[in-house]
Amino acid sequence: MSQSQSQSQSRSLSPDVVIVGAGVVGAACAYFAGRAGLSVAVVDRGPVAGGTTGAGEGNLLVSDKEPGPELDLALLSARLWRDLAALLPPDIEYEAKGGLVVAPDPTALRALHAFAEGQRTAGVEAAEVPGDGLRALEPHLAPGLAGGFHYPQDSQVQPARAAARLLAASGAAVHLGEEVTDVLRTPSGAVRGVRTTRRDLTAPAVVNAAGTWGGALAALAGTDLPVRPRRGFVLVTEPLPRVVRHKVYAADYVADVASGSAALQSSAVVEGTPAGPVLIGATRERVGFDRSLSTEALRRLAARAAALFPVLAEVRVLRAYHGFRPYLPDHLPAIGPDPRVPGLLHACGHEGAGIGLAPATGLLIATALTGGAGEGMEGVAGVAGVDPAPFRPERFDDTSDPGRRESTP
Repeated sequence: MSQSQSQSQSRSLSPDVVIVGAGVVGAACAYFAGRAGLSVAVVDRGPVAGGTTGAGEGNLLVSDKEPGPELDLALLSARLWRDLAALLPPDIEYEAKGGLVVAPDPTALRALHAFAEGQRTAGVEAAEVPGDGLRALEPHLAPGLAGGFHYPQDSQVQPARAAARLLAASGAAVHLGEEVTDVLRTPSGAVRGVRTTRRDLTAPAVVNAAGTWGGALAALAGTDLPVRPRRGFVLVTEPLPRVVRHKVYAADYVADVASGSAALQSSAVVEGTPAGPVLIGATRERVGFDRSLSTEALRRLAARAAALFPVLAEVRVLRAYHGFRPYLPDHLPAIGPDPRVPGLLHACGHEGAGIGLAPATGLLIATALTGGAGEGMEGVAGVAGVDPAPFRPERFDDTSDPGRRESTP
């Protein structure tokens, strides 16, 4: 073995940081950590984007978030995604196509108006569209809608490809098909790496980007993070001409996102893709890690999509897929160092917004790892305006929530 190969292998097995999870959040953490000059190893028990990322629609949304910490994170991520789209290969299918939120009646429209007014104070662009102007934006929309709001900052990527391209650009050593069986710790309790089914990876820092399984990874490190799975389904139609131009959803989607209900919730979310198929969502339900098919969820998705876009009523659905959103009780992700376990950082619990929030999450993690002084970060948008405090992983310690634990995978 040459000296350079030996050094490369050493950096792979003893990097500066190990990231557990090869979804888009883990990939973004790897990208920004690598850009900061750190050596990185990424480990996942499955393939790249094999969990929540691969079951996502690729939404990069600001339109569904009220003013507050998550919206601040989304606005930073929107800027970072634009920058990344110029750097990564075009097959990530980044589209700055905008979003359109529609209201069926005047009451829902008034609620949307109040919601948009609050968002504007936080830097969101939102333009009201009267009912008779909706079909200029979306010619195939159902008639009779009261109106809506157009959000030009909403965009979309192909999530699995985005994760793969971010990982490739990160320079990280990637270990796929290796389940983490233990988080290694020093006698004082600090992290010193992870043990997988194939090897030990030693590092002074471990990032928990395990998505829905972030709670299980936290437990291996001797701490607690109440991540819950929230199941969701998506329908995929046959390839079509571009009948849906924007990300289009009904006003009740915003309430579903913010709800903590365990019951099945469904709202119309419809968007086209560059490849032609239309993606139809969205459902949410807390059923643990139950992977069984819900015909009721699929029926609701099809009915709501056809009500919003009647042209879809005669279109064939080629397949349906589902996954689990990593949900935390206060609907905010856990991002940053865990003071209970020195060297452990969390980047999980983003629920259905992980793809959109991934770049800002990765930047916050890289900043925490380097103290903001990492080399190679020139030209990267800073974290000004994003207060990390609301995302503190230990914030649930004093929260009484008897139902926060669910079945483990």
